Amino acid sequence: MNSVVCISHVPDTEARIKVAGKGVDETGLKFIVSPYDEYALEEAIRIKDAKGGDVTVLTFGPDRAAQALRECLARGATKAIHIKGDASTADALGIAKVLAAAIKTVPHDLVFFGKQGVGTDNGLVGPMVAELLGYPQVNVVTKLEVGEGKITVHREIEAAEEIIESSMPAVITAQKGLNEPRYASLKGIMAAKKVPIDTKSVADLGLQDADIFHQRVVMVSLELPPEKSGGRKIDGSDPVAAAKEILKYIREEAKAL
Repeated sequence: MNSVVCISHVPDTEARIKVAGKGVDETGLKFIVSPYDEYALEEAIRIKDAKGGDVTVLTFGPDRAAQALRECLARGATKAIHIKGDASTADALGIAKVLAAAIKTVPHDLVFFGKQGVGTDNGLVGPMVAELLGYPQVNVVTKLEVGEGKITVHREIEAAEEIIESSMPAVITAQKGLNEPRYASLKGIMAAKKVPIDTKSVADLGLQDADIFHQRVVMVSLELPPEKSGGRKIDGSDPVAAAKEILKYIREEAKAL
């Protein structure tokens, strides 16, 4: 049972972000595997441990993205592919075209993504790859069972749960709760250093830069949200007066009524 896990290398969710023009200032910024991708990776590793096969981690990005691939290899992935390029200058469809072309070069039964990348909160790439490959897709998955030639997938919807059966190959996007991602062991870290990363360019996949980096969605501006003002404290010694003050604030200042 072979799986491909597509990962993105994103700023640490605990890092302080600085805006530089229409992008993020990467100076001194720590990057990590996108958190939802960790659930995708863990599920693929568990399937490999139970049924054998390979787990290939795949990313499209600059040189630094190799760090994310090494991290995934240390956790239990068996192969890695790095498509080098400035993914930040491509839109979701451009990225999807690169990943779909790379996936076609690898034997696979399942293709995994996180439900969204936390760098841009973009949840489009996984479904777009499924469409480009012509595969069935199930998104925001919280439970996965692999059978003979088919999968049974659980996903949460409002006030209910859907259970879907699909043929393979298929694309799965992972939600928090699918599993508990493991940490890399010292043995895994040492072993990961010996695994070669298959590095390719967009041209190696038979794609043209003009098609991949032609942005159909353009970033107009990027700015941090305004800083929050200090809280407002109301004297609660007189409940009736306090209630009137709160109601006045809601009507006249917040204009919520």
